[in-house]
Amino acid sequence: MTYENLDAKLVNALLGDGRASLRSLAEELDVSVTTVSNHLSDLEDEGVIEGYTPRVDYDAVGYDVTAVIQLQVEGNALPDVTETLRDHQQMTSVYEVTGDYDVIAIGKFKNTDGMNDQIKQLLTDPDIKASNTSVVLNTVSENEQFELEVDDA
Repeated sequence: MTYENLDAKLVNALLGDGRASLRSLAEELDVSVTTVSNHLSDLEDEGVIEGYTPRVDYDAVGYDVTAVIQLQVEGNALPDVTETLRDHQQMTSVYEVTGDYDVIAIGKFKNTDGMNDQIKQLLTDPDIKASNTSVVLNTVSENEQFELEVDDA
């Protein structure tokens, strides 16, 4: 087998099973265990693979309220506001965006009362000019990861 696209195929295999052994990856990709080990080490060193972590079903552990929070922020305060949100335990994603709002944050909460309290606490920041919060009614798809494209040449 050629090593063309091997890194992408290795990443995709790990996305399917992050606990796969080097041996099973080697068999799936039709390369040696040493080749898988070397490529995996390179991907880790290059920061392509940042770690191995479980995928948590937050609903199953009681965090069944998801909020999408949009914030307008004073320009010079944007780094401070995004850092505060990033460090907030229940914020799963924080984005700086273009458009009417400057920041979009996604949070997971155990109930609407807890969500309400936490959002009100965040909104006491005087650098937040305006906000809009939406509660997710139904999660259709929630994937932080997707398979990489592999060129079939």
